[in-house]
Amino acid sequence: MIRLVAFLSCIGLICAETPFNHKVHNERVIGGNDARPNTWTWQASLQYDSYNDGSYYHMCGGTIISSFYIMTAAHCILSMDASAYRVVVGEYDLYEYDGSEQFSRVEMITVHPGWNGDLARGNDIALLRLANPVYDNGYVAIAELPSPDQMLPHGFSCYITGWGLMDYGGSAPNILQVALIPVVEHSMCSRPDWWGSIALKTMVCAGGDGVISGCQGDSGGPLSCYTSGAWRVHGVVSYGPSGMCNQVTKPTVFTRVSSFNDWIQSIIQ
Repeated sequence: MIRLVAFLSCIGLICAETPFNHKVHNERVIGGNDARPNTWTWQASLQYDSYNDGSYYHMCGGTIISSFYIMTAAHCILSMDASAYRVVVGEYDLYEYDGSEQFSRVEMITVHPGWNGDLARGNDIALLRLANPVYDNGYVAIAELPSPDQMLPHGFSCYITGWGLMDYGGSAPNILQVALIPVVEHSMCSRPDWWGSIALKTMVCAGGDGVISGCQGDSGGPLSCYTSGAWRVHGVVSYGPSGMCNQVTKPTVFTRVSSFNDWIQSIIQ
């Protein structure tokens, strides 16, 4: 459910809980490919039970940042009723249960205090505390985060992952998708013919080639980049263009994780 700008409308270790009903309904990373199993092990699926009938659908991505906490986008929070959500980690194929998955209810939702629903103002980040901690079963890992205020250079290679739409208005994958997506530096992304003033320094832009992008269903998921000797999650999928998701000069925009390190640590500690 990547939030789309029209101007802007809709785009975790100790013990396991008995799995919930595995029924899900999915709402691809455009230009991506099937990810290799057991690769992007910090990826999570945030799922929502809109009818309170035990039938969940994938709505957004997320990142495991501690055994109890998942990081996602604030705009993914449709309701502050934590009981309406569950998180699945170790997920690969949304429609198959193969034993790698861990399911947990959400116990508490913390949305950044600066989030006001306006994507142009930023702060599109939220943390979900799980009712039960995720554990290391060989298919999950806690993500490494960047150093405070770290900014990546133009053209730096990162990867976007998710179960979002493969084409705007098109089909959705059951298999986790991945695509290489280069960073667009702020000075370019904020040009009037790109995203202009709504591209803030607390955001990361990536893509914009008209081929690779995030799309609906990728929101809240990670932008993973290999920096300082480790894979680190530098971004949270936030918004993209209305209409076709993969538009030239309209890259996918992510919340810059390095701008929110202090806030993240204040919650999870």
